[in-house]
Amino acid sequence: MPCLEAGGPTAIHNRPVQVFHATPFALSLPAGHRFPMAKYALLRDRLTAELPGIVLIQAPPATDAELERVHSRLYVRAISDGSLDAKAMREIGFPWSPEMVERSRRSVGATIGACHAALRDGGAGNIAGGTHHATADKGSGFCVFNDVAVAARLIQGGGAAGAGLKVAVIDLDVHQGNGTASIFRGDDQVFTLSLHGAKNFPFRKEAGDLDVDLPDGCCDPEYLAALDAALAELARRFEPGLVIYLAGADPHEGDRLGRLKLTWDGLTERDRRVFEWAWRRCVPLAFTMAGGYGTRIEDTVQAQVNTFAVAAGYFRRWRNLAR
Repeated sequence: MPCLEAGGPTAIHNRPVQVFHATPFALSLPAGHRFPMAKYALLRDRLTAELPGIVLIQAPPATDAELERVHSRLYVRAISDGSLDAKAMREIGFPWSPEMVERSRRSVGATIGACHAALRDGGAGNIAGGTHHATADKGSGFCVFNDVAVAARLIQGGGAAGAGLKVAVIDLDVHQGNGTASIFRGDDQVFTLSLHGAKNFPFRKEAGDLDVDLPDGCCDPEYLAALDAALAELARRFEPGLVIYLAGADPHEGDRLGRLKLTWDGLTERDRRVFEWAWRRCVPLAFTMAGGYGTRIEDTVQAQVNTFAVAAGYFRRWRNLAR
């Protein structure tokens, strides 16, 4: 039964979809760097032009106390003051700078904001986020702090509203969310589901609650069948009060690091199935963009615009039923 017909949130019909971002806090990266920093500003501009039902909100930086819900104090301090050793910085993949610290904090702040807004309104998004390779005491793979883990722990520890809240992390980035799996191992209040390339980074996987390894070249039918089975298994094993969805663009066939072969239609259908799964269960959903490394940056941005368009459609359904 759709959420509002089942007595779910009813106060969202006058609110636009809130989308949090840290776009002004871009990093200056060396020429030829593999990370496509420009995609965030391009995505912001396209959302502003094409999806009028979305309001963009600049995220505040996550504080030390918020980050230390997940990360060790020594690690937070070393990132903040630039004392992290060179080897650890190479594993992250960014050169240290005050701008890197500020952006990393605000990317976490954006997912925190999206989760709070989702619990209030039914759903919200983050233009960036999904930094799922960061563990409690180190970063990796362009991930400094683990925004999803910090947001989940912060909300669960945020008083009566969060007490006992169960969170499902649906991670559909092409790379396994090893950091998230490591952080929440043995935590029965958080369920981590990851569909990812079996032979892709990270090459040493961490055991999550439900991991689905996909072969190189996996196409739409195989991917969607695996997703359907995983969502059905999630429903059998866990009843979340919040879903955090990592809508990576990197399973797309045009991604230079992805190694899967999803088409535009396949990616859009993937998003529809995740939003529908949450909608049918009246579960608020916060989503992040996670990875995307298209051979053409415009393809990554298009995949992300498509995700926001699917999200906006579902949130319009909630608003229309609330009238």
